[in-house]
Amino acid sequence: MLKKLRILLATVSFILITLLFLDFSGVLHAWFGWMAKLQFVPALLSSSAIIVLAIIIATLTFGRVYCSILCPLGVYQDGISRIAERRKKNRYRFKQSRKWLRYSILFVFAVLLFVGLNSIAILIAPYSIYGRIASNLFAPVYQLINNGLAYLAERWNSYAFYHVDVYIKSLPLFIVSIAYFLIITILSLTSGRWFCNTVCPVGTILGFFAKGSIFKPVINSEKCNSCGLCEKNCRCSAIDAKNKRIDYTKCVTCFNCVYKCKRDAMKYKLAGNIDNVKKVDKIADVPSEGKTSRKTFIATIATVAAASALQAQEKVVDGGLATIVNKKAPKRETPIKPAGSVSLKNFTSHCTGCQLCVQACPNDVLRASSKLETFMQPEMSYERGYCRPECTKCSEVCPAGAINKVTREEKTAIQIGHAVWVGQNCVPLRDGVECGNCAKHCPSGAITMMPYDPDDASSPKIPSINTERCIGCGACEHVCPARPFSAIFVEGNLIHKEV
Repeated sequence: MLKKLRILLATVSFILITLLFLDFSGVLHAWFGWMAKLQFVPALLSSSAIIVLAIIIATLTFGRVYCSILCPLGVYQDGISRIAERRKKNRYRFKQSRKWLRYSILFVFAVLLFVGLNSIAILIAPYSIYGRIASNLFAPVYQLINNGLAYLAERWNSYAFYHVDVYIKSLPLFIVSIAYFLIITILSLTSGRWFCNTVCPVGTILGFFAKGSIFKPVINSEKCNSCGLCEKNCRCSAIDAKNKRIDYTKCVTCFNCVYKCKRDAMKYKLAGNIDNVKKVDKIADVPSEGKTSRKTFIATIATVAAASALQAQEKVVDGGLATIVNKKAPKRETPIKPAGSVSLKNFTSHCTGCQLCVQACPNDVLRASSKLETFMQPEMSYERGYCRPECTKCSEVCPAGAINKVTREEKTAIQIGHAVWVGQNCVPLRDGVECGNCAKHCPSGAITMMPYDPDDASSPKIPSINTERCIGCGACEHVCPARPFSAIFVEGNLIHKEV
């Protein structure tokens, strides 16, 4: 019953968290957005002491149940490992914990967070890794299925589904996501939870507390005949059946060992009732067995290839006669961060790069940065849309405190940047035709059209920007007809302010 309950809770948790990364309507976030806030690293960065303390207390009580139930990357590894186990049973062997490596990685991780280099630290954060995989590989497939349903629904005069654009938001991040997906999948196929107990900093932290947990799986040495079934089915390689010992720093309380034991020698019980359990001694590593499933590997490659191919974009043409050049992002001295970020420093020091806000953005404004100092952390750009003053989706879904929740009223008064005019690109000056799109679409009324020559009322009219009223929404940049670079663009603010 314990194993079935664990699998049920893990499945529900995994599905809900995955759907948060797939959902582009924002409906699910209203109901289950709190699931993302239960993740360890986002809770740590958002200074949510209650959640961090609750996870630690749960670990001290039941062991590393967080890793086997709440962590989406951990549950994903369990699922892939189970696929491999169908082909080859009893495939695991005990491995001595590489404590020096685990604690070295944890130390570097902690130092990087302390000095504010989150973009490097989050490269090995489990929740962030899964978020990138889900948002960049799983979400496009989900969106394509939605588009197929929208096409069919349209034929039946139904609007239950609507079409969404499928494209690569960031090529570097897409490539990194493929690499993560392949590495984690292959490691899970061949070595179970090797990543959790060697690289993952959260696993190392919780493993330290799990040593003193109240409830633990226990080997009864009198009943145990050292058959090795528990060891051979432990995905964490935490059980030494020969010496009847368990490394509790690696155990994730999955109950596989309890379920597999045929002599009732393995029990999950109070630590005070543990008999014949000694501290794990240093034992030479035993190489694990098992080969990567050929069919699973081919299926993995096919999925990635399909997602990549289906995101290919066609040329946009005007009536089939002339190719319309796509807009390019201008070079901004200061990147633009969403309302609620408070400042560039606050955002970069809290963001986990999980891409949840990128997926939730209905206006295609957010995308992952390719800069080394903020790699994979979202920033704003207005080639595909602009940040609508009434939209607060990103602030509603951020679990790490990088974007604080703001109301619609508050957002309309927050200046995240200011518009800058580039005369050489402006259509009235360059092509000699009237425009005024920027002024017409500015929601804050910060742009007015003025004669280029103040002494000549008939001279071309150009935009005049009131930077005190501009909120940096990017409506002017988005609607500007100049190509490939807009004649007006938004420069970000280091510190957001009210207007």
